[in-house]
Amino acid sequence: MFLGAERVIEMRREYMLPCLNFFYKNPPQFVRGEMQYLYDETGKKYLDFFAGVSVMNCGHSNPFILDRVVEQLYKLQHVTNIYLTQPIVELAQKMSTMLPGNICSSFFCMSGSEAVEGAMLLARCVTNKRKFIALNGSLHGRTHMSMSATNIAMWRTDPFLSDDIIFIDSNIEALNAALKIGDIAGFIAEPIQGNAGIITPPDDFFIQVKKILAENNVLMLIDEVQTGFARSGKLFCIETYGVVPDIIAYAKAFGNGFPIAGFSATKELASQFTKPSASTLGGNPVSCAAAMAVLDYINDNELADKANKLGEYLRGKLLEMQKNHAIIKEIRGKGLMLGAEISTAEGLPNPEFVDTILERLKDNGIILGKNGIHRNVLAFQPPLVINQNDIDFLLEKLNSALT
Repeated sequence: MFLGAERVIEMRREYMLPCLNFFYKNPPQFVRGEMQYLYDETGKKYLDFFAGVSVMNCGHSNPFILDRVVEQLYKLQHVTNIYLTQPIVELAQKMSTMLPGNICSSFFCMSGSEAVEGAMLLARCVTNKRKFIALNGSLHGRTHMSMSATNIAMWRTDPFLSDDIIFIDSNIEALNAALKIGDIAGFIAEPIQGNAGIITPPDDFFIQVKKILAENNVLMLIDEVQTGFARSGKLFCIETYGVVPDIIAYAKAFGNGFPIAGFSATKELASQFTKPSASTLGGNPVSCAAAMAVLDYINDNELADKANKLGEYLRGKLLEMQKNHAIIKEIRGKGLMLGAEISTAEGLPNPEFVDTILERLKDNGIILGKNGIHRNVLAFQPPLVINQNDIDFLLEKLNSALT
């Protein structure tokens, strides 16, 4: 017996903090997922093109992952990471073979915010410096330092954030100016700024940044929470720029819906993080089993290559659509992380029309995301198990909604 959408909304308002909002004027209650599809309480089927904000890269209720998780549940569910268990070290070993360059040592935790917070802590501990350079338009989390490094106003909810963050535009002149301030522990950035509207820097940007940071003995921290695990066409998006960071943070698709995150560094940096640290549920045996299954599924099914090929197909079709719909201001992104900025006839942000499009698509059985500083960017971030027919179905309904 399902409560139904109206009753769920009533109970959210009655029993949950009002800071948690939801999409749609008339939202469905989702009760079941199956790979790239979702089902509501009435049995209606939806093509999911947002993947829980880049979480369900391997699809909803993927049997391959669930079988491995259930097997682990029957063996050992939890003892915390101060005890010896096998899944956590097996996952760390597997990650050491898949992380960019010479990054090989990991710490597992629960959420993207916690992973970014840990990465920033590591940078401070090894450099004995306190300040960070971050990019305008960034979103790094909801804990103190990760929120302090967030530049999107709507997500900076703490009135007493740290003033140790220097925000700059994505250009080298601004970086050089910020470095002159001194006491810089690290530079932190997302390879693609998801919540800012799928903002993608020039291909040579991170190469130049890494060179300048190395010359100034400043660490590069890369936040792959939203971009990681094959979405960009590579396992980690920073690899598409030909750069190896010093520290990398990740979450979301790492567990494909199971709560696990982590941050990893080179052996040289990791060896200096010796002060006590633990995460009660971090590296939980069940979540580690899920993450190992995710990595195997991504590799076995070549999801990175699939994201690259289908992403190019989708991008090409969206660019064609742009010619017939002047309100599409720009198409940007990599792989299956694409954004379409929607504007008015005068070129101004048009979030109201984005909401209308999302509502229409939802009514036609498609779940699409939105983001952007002005919430005027359509976000195409589906499970990576979609196929070309799914994309064609989306494009048909999107073209109808735009028309």
